[in-house]
Amino acid sequence: MSGVVSLFSGCGGLDLGFSQAGFNIVWANEFDKDIWETYEKNHVNTFLDKRNIKNISHKEIPDCLGIIGGPPCQSWSEAGNQAGINDERGQLFLDYVQILKAKQPLFFLAENVSGMLHKKHSQAITNILNAFNEAGYNTSYKLLNALYYNVPQDRKRVIFVGYRCDLQKQFNFNSLVRTFPIPTLKQAIWDLKDSVVPAQNNNTSSKLCNVPNHEYIQGGFSSIYMSRNRVRLWDEPSFTIQAGGRHAPIHPQANKMIHVGKDKWIFDPNSPYPYRRLSVRECARIQTFPDEFIFYYKNLSAAYKMIGNAVPVNFAYAIAKLIKADLQPQCRQTIQEIPLQLSLNLI
Repeated sequence: MSGVVSLFSGCGGLDLGFSQAGFNIVWANEFDKDIWETYEKNHVNTFLDKRNIKNISHKEIPDCLGIIGGPPCQSWSEAGNQAGINDERGQLFLDYVQILKAKQPLFFLAENVSGMLHKKHSQAITNILNAFNEAGYNTSYKLLNALYYNVPQDRKRVIFVGYRCDLQKQFNFNSLVRTFPIPTLKQAIWDLKDSVVPAQNNNTSSKLCNVPNHEYIQGGFSSIYMSRNRVRLWDEPSFTIQAGGRHAPIHPQANKMIHVGKDKWIFDPNSPYPYRRLSVRECARIQTFPDEFIFYYKNLSAAYKMIGNAVPVNFAYAIAKLIKADLQPQCRQTIQEIPLQLSLNLI
């Protein structure tokens, strides 16, 4: 029952997982106006600061027991330019460290894409770890696949967890409990197969959804999209849910695509069902958001972006649960030491 600050919050998949594990998210920051309504309506007990994190003084961020969040990942992405720490967005990682240094919570968690472990970023990784150490934290990191933590999706992400040095603890990734069997698309979205609707013109939100957000983006498929198979079948987990609707995987009702040449695939003309992208709600299910978590948007591109950038809720929960177990005694003691006005907001 601990107060946590969330940075680079997005729509709050990481926040929801930590909440489910018993943490209380007291303050969050998100600069993207397309996300604000979704965050505020789904995290009603959290104060959302909407300013650019660079314009927020450390003194305006509440004292807390933990800091969580994933700084923007585009500069580290395997699909991006891999500018890494030299990119302005890469510098946000160091801004995260400066906040950590100023607030000194018991722990922190930072999440990023697998591309940051590319050999070209090896020095940047060393610098980041040194910065965490200089901020006063024993830090562990590992590349994890959310697939093994009750998420029906192949999704590899780098997770950093640090414990304040005076606690004399180290987060042990080997203690994370893997869940088996691997969840499938059928388990995640089978019941949605007959109720989906297409987006309206220009991929604006439809008014005809009987299931909230159960609409899919329309439009052509680029040569990049057609460079590999994009279909996983019902008895398989999904491909990674990405932050762009046009890159959403194809619904499993269709046959797998046919390889016809180097980096060239086609849709099977004999497929018994048509090829369509996964809907917004189907992507949310695969990211393990509950159905009562409603996404607010005018254009579907904003919906796919916020869902694709989120940390899968079940993945976040698995990590948060272990952090809570590691720090339970310290959490109780620290809450007692926090001034009364703040502690009332935390428990």
